[in-house]
Amino acid sequence: MAFTSFLGRVLFASIFILSAYQEFNEFGVDGGLAAKALKPKFGVFTSHVQSHAGIQVPEIEIKHLVSAAIFLKGIGGILFIFGSSLGAYMLIIHQLIAIPILYDFYNYDNEEKEFNQLFLKFTQHMALYGALLFFVGMKNSFPRRLHKKKVPKTKTAFIEWLLKKWSSCCKSILPVFIMDGRAGDFPSPAVLW
Repeated sequence: MAFTSFLGRVLFASIFILSAYQEFNEFGVDGGLAAKALKPKFGVFTSHVQSHAGIQVPEIEIKHLVSAAIFLKGIGGILFIFGSSLGAYMLIIHQLIAIPILYDFYNYDNEEKEFNQLFLKFTQHMALYGALLFFVGMKNSFPRRLHKKKVPKTKTAFIEWLLKKWSSCCKSILPVFIMDGRAGDFPSPAVLW
């Protein structure tokens, strides 16, 4: 079970790690192809946030966003492989930021070709986000294992047998002792009748 869990985490994290590796190799001076694809989408996203929510989004260089995405996906994916909750949280943060910006199907009519492609990618990445939430929830729902010392068993079976034999012997020989009635207990002295 431990190996299959590890293999599943490797396969899951490979999506993020390979994407980070590709973006890192193409980064260059200006952020590479990822920055060129992200710049118009980020502009549309910030204008939507400013117009609908009334929040002023600070000016951010796109290459810094791409480098933050590379860091979150790369380091988060590696930590996730080893079962770290920190890695899962890093991937969750990446997904929360990237999904609404990159897969902006809401900017297109549903008859357009881009709508279907972006909506499909949006739902796929929401499924990855859900899997990360499931991992964190399961990780936090199980108590941590504590290594307990094994307590050596005592030789209680022989002692109980010996006490039963002794108590049955005492009942027949000494009527002044009254037995408690529990197996293995010593007889208690009683007041004479």
